[in-house]
Amino acid sequence: MLTDRYELPLSTTSTAAREAYLEGCAAKLTMYPGAVEAFDRATAADPGFALAHAAKAHAVLERGDVAAARAAMAAANSVTARLSPREASHVAFFERVVAGDAKAALSALHAHLDAWPRDAMVLATTAFTNGLIGNSGRAGQKRALLDLLDRLAPSYGDDWWFTAHHGMAFSENGQRDTARPIIERSLAQNPRNPWAAHARAHLCYEEGDPDTARAFLVSWLTTYPPDGPLYSHLSWHLALAHLETGDAVAALRLFQDAFSPDVHSGPPRGKLNDAVSFLWRCELAGHPRDASAWRMMHDFAKTAFPHAGMAFSDMHIALVEAVAGGDAALEERTRQIGELARNGHYPSGPIVPAVAHAFAAFERQEFSATIDALEPIAGELERIGGSRAQLDLIEFTLLKACVSAHRLDAARRVLSRRHRGSASIPVAGLEVVP
Repeated sequence: MLTDRYELPLSTTSTAAREAYLEGCAAKLTMYPGAVEAFDRATAADPGFALAHAAKAHAVLERGDVAAARAAMAAANSVTARLSPREASHVAFFERVVAGDAKAALSALHAHLDAWPRDAMVLATTAFTNGLIGNSGRAGQKRALLDLLDRLAPSYGDDWWFTAHHGMAFSENGQRDTARPIIERSLAQNPRNPWAAHARAHLCYEEGDPDTARAFLVSWLTTYPPDGPLYSHLSWHLALAHLETGDAVAALRLFQDAFSPDVHSGPPRGKLNDAVSFLWRCELAGHPRDASAWRMMHDFAKTAFPHAGMAFSDMHIALVEAVAGGDAALEERTRQIGELARNGHYPSGPIVPAVAHAFAAFERQEFSATIDALEPIAGELERIGGSRAQLDLIEFTLLKACVSAHRLDAARRVLSRRHRGSASIPVAGLEVVP
Protein backbone atom coordinates (compact mmCIF):
# COMPACT_ATOMS: atom_id res chain seq x y z
CA MET A 1 0.00 0.00 0.00
CA LEU A 2 1.20 3.51 -0.83
CA THR A 3 1.91 5.84 2.11
CA ASP A 4 2.54 9.53 2.74
CA ARG A 5 5.72 11.09 4.13
CA TYR A 6 4.70 10.11 7.67
CA GLU A 7 4.06 6.44 6.77
CA LEU A 8 0.28 6.81 6.82
CA PRO A 9 -1.49 4.60 4.23
CA LEU A 10 -3.14 6.29 1.24
CA SER A 11 -6.18 4.93 -0.56
CA THR A 12 -4.90 5.68 -4.04
CA THR A 13 -3.25 2.94 -6.08
CA SER A 14 -1.76 5.44 -8.53
CA THR A 15 1.94 6.08 -8.02
CA ALA A 16 1.64 9.28 -10.06
CA ALA A 17 -1.21 10.53 -7.85
CA ARG A 18 0.72 9.67 -4.72
CA GLU A 19 3.88 11.46 -5.90
CA ALA A 20 1.93 14.58 -6.88
CA TYR A 21 0.09 14.53 -3.54
CA LEU A 22 3.36 14.28 -1.61
CA GLU A 23 4.73 17.19 -3.63
CA GLY A 24 1.65 19.24 -2.82
CA CYS A 25 1.81 18.34 0.88
CA ALA A 26 5.49 19.28 1.02
CA ALA A 27 4.77 22.67 -0.58
CA LYS A 28 1.78 23.31 1.68
CA LEU A 29 3.49 22.24 4.89
CA THR A 30 6.59 24.32 4.18
CA MET A 31 4.85 27.32 2.61
CA TYR A 32 6.40 27.00 -0.83
CA PRO A 33 4.54 27.77 -4.07
CA GLY A 34 2.89 25.07 -6.13
CA ALA A 35 0.67 23.18 -3.68
CA VAL A 36 -2.63 23.67 -5.50
CA GLU A 37 -1.12 22.77 -8.84
CA ALA A 38 0.36 19.57 -7.38
CA PHE A 39 -2.98 18.55 -5.86
CA ASP A 40 -4.60 19.13 -9.24
CA ARG A 41 -2.07 16.76 -10.80
CA ALA A 42 -2.87 14.20 -8.10
CA THR A 43 -6.60 14.28 -8.77
CA ALA A 44 -6.02 14.21 -12.53
CA ALA A 45 -4.04 10.99 -12.08
CA ASP A 46 -6.70 9.58 -9.72
CA PRO A 47 -10.05 11.44 -9.63
CA GLY A 48 -11.08 9.24 -6.70
CA PHE A 49 -8.22 10.38 -4.46
CA ALA A 50 -10.25 12.05 -1.70
CA LEU A 51 -7.31 13.33 0.35
CA ALA A 52 -5.92 15.25 -2.62
CA HIS A 53 -9.29 16.95 -3.15
CA ALA A 54 -9.48 17.81 0.56
CA ALA A 55 -5.92 19.16 0.57
CA LYS A 56 -6.71 21.39 -2.39
CA ALA A 57 -9.86 22.60 -0.61
CA HIS A 58 -7.85 23.82 2.35
CA ALA A 59 -5.09 25.27 0.18
CA VAL A 60 -7.49 27.45 -1.82
CA LEU A 61 -9.42 28.35 1.34
CA GLU A 62 -6.20 29.77 2.77
CA ARG A 63 -5.97 31.94 -0.35
CA GLY A 64 -9.41 33.30 0.42
CA ASP A 65 -11.27 31.47 -2.37
CA VAL A 66 -14.22 30.04 -0.46
CA ALA A 67 -16.14 28.96 -3.57
CA ALA A 68 -13.23 26.93 -4.93
CA ALA A 69 -12.68 25.40 -1.49
CA ARG A 70 -16.29 24.25 -1.29
CA ALA A 71 -16.11 22.79 -4.79
CA ALA A 72 -12.96 20.82 -3.96
CA MET A 73 -14.50 19.65 -0.69
CA ALA A 74 -17.60 18.47 -2.54
CA ALA A 75 -15.33 16.47 -4.84
CA ALA A 76 -13.64 14.91 -1.81
CA ASN A 77 -16.96 13.97 -0.24
CA SER A 78 -18.14 12.35 -3.45
CA VAL A 79 -15.39 9.69 -3.32
CA THR A 80 -15.32 8.63 0.33
CA ALA A 81 -16.96 5.21 0.01
CA ARG A 82 -13.78 3.12 0.27
CA LEU A 83 -11.70 5.25 2.61
CA SER A 84 -9.90 3.90 5.65
CA PRO A 85 -11.08 5.20 9.04
CA ARG A 86 -8.10 7.58 9.17
CA GLU A 87 -8.81 9.05 5.75
CA ALA A 88 -12.55 9.31 6.43
CA SER A 89 -11.81 11.22 9.64
CA HIS A 90 -9.28 13.38 7.77
CA VAL A 91 -11.83 14.36 5.10
CA ALA A 92 -14.54 14.97 7.72
CA PHE A 93 -12.18 17.27 9.61
CA PHE A 94 -11.48 19.40 6.54
CA GLU A 95 -15.19 19.48 5.76
CA ARG A 96 -15.71 21.28 9.09
CA VAL A 97 -12.83 23.65 8.39
CA VAL A 98 -14.12 24.59 4.93
CA ALA A 99 -17.64 24.99 6.32
CA GLY A 100 -16.29 27.58 8.75
CA ASP A 101 -17.33 25.66 11.86
CA ALA A 102 -14.18 26.39 13.87
CA LYS A 103 -15.53 25.00 17.14
CA ALA A 104 -16.44 21.65 15.61
CA ALA A 105 -13.18 21.57 13.65
CA LEU A 106 -11.13 22.12 16.79
CA SER A 107 -12.97 19.33 18.59
CA ALA A 108 -12.48 17.00 15.61
CA LEU A 109 -8.81 17.95 15.38
CA HIS A 110 -8.06 16.73 18.92
CA ALA A 111 -9.96 13.48 18.40
CA HIS A 112 -8.23 12.85 15.08
CA LEU A 113 -4.72 13.55 16.37
CA ASP A 114 -5.32 11.35 19.40
CA ALA A 115 -5.92 8.48 16.98
CA TRP A 116 -3.43 9.43 14.25
CA PRO A 117 -0.84 11.81 15.72
CA ARG A 118 1.35 11.76 12.59
CA ASP A 119 -1.32 13.20 10.30
CA ALA A 120 0.71 16.34 9.66
CA MET A 121 -1.78 17.87 7.22
CA VAL A 122 -4.36 18.00 10.01
CA LEU A 123 -1.84 19.17 12.59
CA ALA A 124 -0.68 21.93 10.22
CA THR A 125 -4.03 23.69 10.59
CA THR A 126 -3.24 24.47 14.22
CA ALA A 127 0.55 24.11 14.63
CA PHE A 128 1.25 27.79 13.95
CA THR A 129 0.32 30.88 15.92
CA ASN A 130 -2.75 31.82 13.89
CA GLY A 131 -4.11 28.31 13.47
CA LEU A 132 -7.28 26.78 14.90
CA ILE A 133 -6.11 26.97 18.51
CA GLY A 134 -4.59 30.42 18.04
CA ASN A 135 -7.88 31.73 16.67
CA SER A 136 -10.05 29.91 19.20
CA GLY A 137 -10.61 33.04 21.30
CA ARG A 138 -9.84 31.11 24.45
CA ALA A 139 -7.72 32.27 27.34
CA GLY A 140 -4.51 30.30 27.64
CA GLN A 141 -4.47 29.26 23.97
CA LYS A 142 -0.69 29.68 23.63
CA ARG A 143 -0.19 27.24 26.47
CA ALA A 144 -2.80 24.91 24.93
CA LEU A 145 -0.88 24.81 21.65
CA LEU A 146 2.39 24.06 23.41
CA ASP A 147 0.71 21.30 25.42
CA LEU A 148 -0.59 19.73 22.21
CA LEU A 149 2.83 19.83 20.54
CA ASP A 150 4.50 18.48 23.67
CA ARG A 151 2.09 15.55 23.61
CA LEU A 152 2.73 14.87 19.93
CA ALA A 153 6.52 15.33 20.05
CA PRO A 154 7.32 11.62 20.62
CA SER A 155 5.43 10.75 17.44
CA TYR A 156 7.54 13.12 15.34
CA GLY A 157 10.97 12.70 16.88
CA ASP A 158 13.49 15.02 15.26
CA ASP A 159 11.33 15.91 12.25
CA TRP A 160 12.41 19.40 11.13
CA TRP A 161 8.91 20.53 10.14
CA PHE A 162 7.49 19.63 13.53
CA THR A 163 10.39 21.02 15.56
CA ALA A 164 10.12 24.41 13.85
CA HIS A 165 6.57 24.74 15.20
CA HIS A 166 7.47 23.23 18.57
CA GLY A 167 10.32 25.71 19.01
CA MET A 168 8.05 28.59 18.06
CA ALA A 169 5.47 27.47 20.63
CA PHE A 170 8.12 27.47 23.36
CA SER A 171 9.16 30.98 22.32
CA GLU A 172 5.55 32.22 22.42
CA ASN A 173 5.27 30.90 25.97
CA GLY A 174 8.35 32.81 27.08
CA GLN A 175 10.59 29.72 27.24
CA ARG A 176 13.33 31.20 25.06
CA ASP A 177 16.19 29.05 26.35
CA THR A 178 14.23 25.92 25.48
CA ALA A 179 13.12 27.30 22.12
CA ARG A 180 16.53 28.36 20.84
CA PRO A 181 18.25 24.97 20.32
CA ILE A 182 15.07 23.42 18.90
CA ILE A 183 14.72 26.18 16.30
CA GLU A 184 18.40 26.09 15.43
CA ARG A 185 18.27 22.31 14.99
CA SER A 186 15.31 22.62 12.63
CA LEU A 187 17.17 25.23 10.59
CA ALA A 188 20.31 23.11 10.49
CA GLN A 189 18.36 20.09 9.23
CA ASN A 190 16.61 22.10 6.55
CA PRO A 191 18.01 25.63 6.08
CA ARG A 192 15.26 26.38 3.54
CA ASN A 193 12.41 25.74 5.97
CA PRO A 194 10.52 29.06 6.25
CA TRP A 195 8.71 28.00 9.44
CA ALA A 196 12.08 27.68 11.18
CA ALA A 197 13.17 31.04 9.75
CA HIS A 198 9.90 32.49 11.04
CA ALA A 199 10.45 30.99 14.48
CA ARG A 200 13.97 32.40 14.58
CA ALA A 201 12.70 35.87 13.63
CA HIS A 202 10.22 35.70 16.50
CA LEU A 203 12.88 34.52 18.92
CA CYS A 204 15.11 37.46 17.97
CA TYR A 205 12.15 39.77 18.61
CA GLU A 206 11.47 38.19 21.99
CA GLU A 207 15.14 38.55 22.93
CA GLY A 208 15.25 42.19 21.88
CA ASP A 209 17.92 41.51 19.27
CA PRO A 210 16.93 43.35 16.07
CA ASP A 211 20.49 43.39 14.71
CA THR A 212 20.63 39.60 14.65
CA ALA A 213 17.14 39.49 13.13
CA ARG A 214 18.18 41.86 10.35
CA ALA A 215 21.37 39.98 9.52
CA PHE A 216 19.58 36.64 9.49
CA LEU A 217 16.52 37.69 7.47
CA VAL A 218 18.42 39.75 4.89
CA SER A 219 20.48 36.66 4.11
CA TRP A 220 17.74 34.03 4.46
CA LEU A 221 15.18 35.77 2.26
CA THR A 222 17.52 35.49 -0.72
CA THR A 223 17.00 31.71 -0.55
CA TYR A 224 13.19 31.82 -0.56
CA PRO A 225 11.01 32.57 -3.62
CA PRO A 226 9.28 35.98 -3.49
CA ASP A 227 5.95 34.28 -4.25
CA GLY A 228 6.36 31.95 -1.27
CA PRO A 229 3.40 32.44 1.10
CA LEU A 230 5.66 33.52 3.99
CA TYR A 231 7.95 35.83 2.00
CA SER A 232 6.00 39.00 2.68
CA HIS A 233 5.36 38.19 6.33
CA LEU A 234 9.05 37.53 6.89
CA SER A 235 9.74 40.83 5.16
CA TRP A 236 7.37 42.42 7.70
CA HIS A 237 9.54 40.94 10.45
CA LEU A 238 12.60 42.45 8.80
CA ALA A 239 10.86 45.82 8.58
CA LEU A 240 10.08 45.68 12.33
CA ALA A 241 13.76 45.03 13.03
CA HIS A 242 14.64 48.06 10.87
CA LEU A 243 12.15 50.18 12.84
CA GLU A 244 13.58 48.99 16.14
CA THR A 245 17.08 50.04 15.08
CA GLY A 246 15.87 53.39 13.76
CA ASP A 247 16.19 52.70 10.03
CA ALA A 248 12.75 53.86 8.92
CA VAL A 249 13.90 54.35 5.32
CA ALA A 250 14.75 50.66 4.93
CA ALA A 251 11.52 49.67 6.70
CA LEU A 252 9.34 51.80 4.41
CA ARG A 253 11.14 50.52 1.33
CA LEU A 254 10.32 46.95 2.38
CA PHE A 255 6.68 47.88 2.89
CA GLN A 256 6.46 49.23 -0.64
CA ASP A 257 8.45 46.44 -2.26
CA ALA A 258 7.51 43.34 -0.28
CA PHE A 259 4.34 43.51 1.83
CA SER A 260 1.94 46.24 0.80
CA PRO A 261 -1.33 44.63 -0.36
CA ASP A 262 -0.57 44.93 -4.07
CA VAL A 263 2.66 42.90 -3.76
CA HIS A 264 2.00 40.74 -0.69
CA SER A 265 2.59 37.01 -1.30
CA GLY A 266 0.28 35.76 1.44
CA PRO A 267 -3.50 35.36 1.87
CA PRO A 268 -5.89 38.32 2.30
CA ARG A 269 -5.60 38.27 6.09
CA GLY A 270 -1.82 38.61 5.79
CA LYS A 271 -2.14 41.48 3.33
CA LEU A 272 -4.33 43.27 5.89
CA ASN A 273 -2.55 42.50 9.12
CA ASP A 274 1.04 43.07 8.03
CA ALA A 275 0.41 46.37 6.27
CA VAL A 276 -1.91 47.90 8.87
CA SER A 277 0.24 46.97 11.84
CA PHE A 278 3.37 48.27 10.13
CA LEU A 279 1.82 51.64 9.23
CA TRP A 280 0.57 52.11 12.79
CA ARG A 281 3.88 51.09 14.35
CA CYS A 282 5.64 53.64 12.15
CA GLU A 283 3.43 56.36 13.57
CA LEU A 284 3.88 55.18 17.14
CA ALA A 285 7.65 55.34 16.52
CA GLY A 286 7.28 59.01 15.60
CA HIS A 287 7.20 58.92 11.81
CA PRO A 288 4.63 60.92 9.81
CA ARG A 289 1.38 59.38 8.62
CA ASP A 290 1.26 58.04 5.07
CA ALA A 291 -2.28 59.11 4.20
CA SER A 292 -2.29 57.47 0.77
CA ALA A 293 -1.20 54.13 2.22
CA TRP A 294 -3.98 54.29 4.80
CA ARG A 295 -6.53 55.06 2.06
CA MET A 296 -5.28 52.02 0.18
CA MET A 297 -5.73 49.88 3.29
CA HIS A 298 -9.21 51.25 3.87
CA ASP A 299 -10.27 50.37 0.33
CA PHE A 300 -8.71 46.91 0.64
CA ALA A 301 -10.33 46.16 4.01
CA LYS A 302 -13.80 47.17 2.82
CA THR A 303 -13.51 44.91 -0.23
CA ALA A 304 -11.77 41.89 1.31
CA PHE A 305 -13.49 41.86 4.73
CA PRO A 306 -17.00 43.31 4.39
CA HIS A 307 -18.26 41.56 7.52
CA ALA A 308 -16.91 40.77 10.98
CA GLY A 309 -15.83 37.22 11.65
CA MET A 310 -12.22 36.69 12.72
CA ALA A 311 -11.03 38.59 15.78
CA PHE A 312 -7.44 39.17 14.70
CA SER A 313 -8.47 40.61 11.34
CA ASP A 314 -11.34 42.58 12.88
CA MET A 315 -8.87 44.26 15.23
CA HIS A 316 -6.82 45.53 12.28
CA ILE A 317 -9.94 46.61 10.39
CA ALA A 318 -11.02 48.57 13.47
CA LEU A 319 -7.71 50.40 13.36
CA VAL A 320 -8.20 51.18 9.65
CA GLU A 321 -11.67 52.58 10.37
CA ALA A 322 -10.37 54.62 13.31
CA VAL A 323 -7.69 56.22 11.13
CA ALA A 324 -10.24 56.87 8.38
CA GLY A 325 -12.64 58.45 10.86
CA GLY A 326 -15.23 55.86 9.97
CA ASP A 327 -17.21 55.98 13.20
CA ALA A 328 -20.35 54.54 11.60
CA ALA A 329 -18.44 51.66 9.99
CA LEU A 330 -16.63 50.97 13.24
CA GLU A 331 -19.89 50.87 15.18
CA GLU A 332 -21.45 48.56 12.57
CA ARG A 333 -18.57 46.10 12.81
CA THR A 334 -18.77 46.24 16.60
CA ARG A 335 -22.49 45.53 16.35
CA GLN A 336 -21.79 42.52 14.10
CA ILE A 337 -19.22 41.22 16.59
CA GLY A 338 -21.73 41.56 19.41
CA GLU A 339 -24.35 39.64 17.46
CA LEU A 340 -21.88 36.87 16.59
CA ALA A 341 -20.80 36.68 20.24
CA ARG A 342 -24.39 36.39 21.47
CA ASN A 343 -24.91 33.48 19.06
CA GLY A 344 -21.76 31.72 20.26
CA HIS A 345 -19.73 32.44 17.11
CA TYR A 346 -17.19 34.96 18.44
CA PRO A 347 -15.36 33.33 21.34
CA SER A 348 -13.10 36.28 22.18
CA GLY A 349 -16.25 38.20 23.13
CA PRO A 350 -15.81 41.87 24.07
CA ILE A 351 -12.02 42.07 23.68
CA VAL A 352 -11.93 43.31 20.05
CA PRO A 353 -14.70 45.91 20.59
CA ALA A 354 -12.73 47.26 23.57
CA VAL A 355 -9.59 47.55 21.44
CA ALA A 356 -11.61 49.14 18.62
CA HIS A 357 -12.94 51.84 20.94
CA ALA A 358 -9.42 52.40 22.25
CA PHE A 359 -8.07 52.96 18.73
CA ALA A 360 -10.87 55.43 18.03
CA ALA A 361 -10.18 57.28 21.28
CA PHE A 362 -6.47 57.43 20.47
CA GLU A 363 -7.25 58.97 17.07
CA ARG A 364 -9.34 61.63 18.84
CA GLN A 365 -6.32 62.22 21.11
CA GLU A 366 -8.37 61.08 24.10
CA PHE A 367 -5.38 59.32 25.57
CA SER A 368 -6.74 58.74 29.06
CA ALA A 369 -9.79 57.08 27.52
CA THR A 370 -7.44 54.88 25.49
CA ILE A 371 -5.64 53.83 28.66
CA ASP A 372 -8.90 53.19 30.50
CA ALA A 373 -10.10 50.97 27.64
CA LEU A 374 -6.91 48.94 27.27
CA GLU A 375 -5.58 48.50 30.80
CA PRO A 376 -8.42 46.25 32.02
CA ILE A 377 -7.96 43.80 29.12
CA ALA A 378 -4.15 43.83 28.94
CA GLY A 379 -3.96 40.32 30.38
CA GLU A 380 -6.51 38.90 27.91
CA LEU A 381 -5.07 40.06 24.59
CA GLU A 382 -4.00 36.58 23.50
CA ARG A 383 -7.69 35.78 23.04
CA ILE A 384 -7.61 37.98 19.91
CA GLY A 385 -5.09 35.65 18.27
CA GLY A 386 -1.74 36.47 16.75
CA SER A 387 1.77 36.18 18.11
CA ARG A 388 3.17 38.09 21.05
CA ALA A 389 5.05 40.24 18.53
CA GLN A 390 1.83 41.01 16.66
CA LEU A 391 -0.08 41.83 19.84
CA ASP A 392 2.55 44.42 20.72
CA LEU A 393 0.59 46.62 18.33
CA ILE A 394 -1.91 47.08 21.16
CA GLU A 395 0.65 47.32 23.93
CA PHE A 396 2.67 49.94 22.05
CA THR A 397 -0.54 51.93 21.51
CA LEU A 398 -1.15 51.80 25.24
CA LEU A 399 2.41 52.93 25.96
CA LYS A 400 2.11 55.84 23.52
CA ALA A 401 -1.18 56.85 25.11
CA CYS A 402 0.45 56.78 28.54
CA VAL A 403 3.26 59.04 27.37
CA SER A 404 0.88 61.39 25.57
CA ALA A 405 -1.39 61.62 28.63
CA HIS A 406 1.67 62.16 30.89
CA ARG A 407 0.60 59.12 32.91
CA LEU A 408 4.07 57.75 33.47
CA ASP A 409 2.88 55.56 36.33
CA ALA A 410 0.66 53.68 33.90
CA ALA A 411 3.54 53.38 31.43
CA ARG A 412 5.72 51.88 34.16
CA ARG A 413 3.01 49.32 34.93
CA VAL A 414 2.88 48.26 31.31
CA LEU A 415 6.65 48.00 31.04
CA SER A 416 6.93 46.02 34.27
CA ARG A 417 4.66 43.33 32.81
CA ARG A 418 6.85 42.76 29.76
CA HIS A 419 8.87 39.55 30.04
CA ARG A 420 10.78 39.81 26.80
CA GLY A 421 13.71 41.68 25.33
CA SER A 422 12.70 44.61 23.14
CA ALA A 423 15.50 46.73 24.57
CA SER A 424 14.57 49.55 22.19
CA ILE A 425 10.78 49.66 22.09
CA PRO A 426 9.89 51.78 19.03
CA VAL A 427 7.48 54.19 20.73
CA ALA A 428 8.33 57.89 20.47
CA GLY A 429 8.70 59.67 23.81
CA LEU A 430 9.11 56.51 25.88
CA GLU A 431 12.51 57.68 27.06
CA VAL A 432 10.78 59.98 29.56
CA VAL A 433 9.57 56.96 31.55
CA PRO A 434 12.07 56.37 34.38
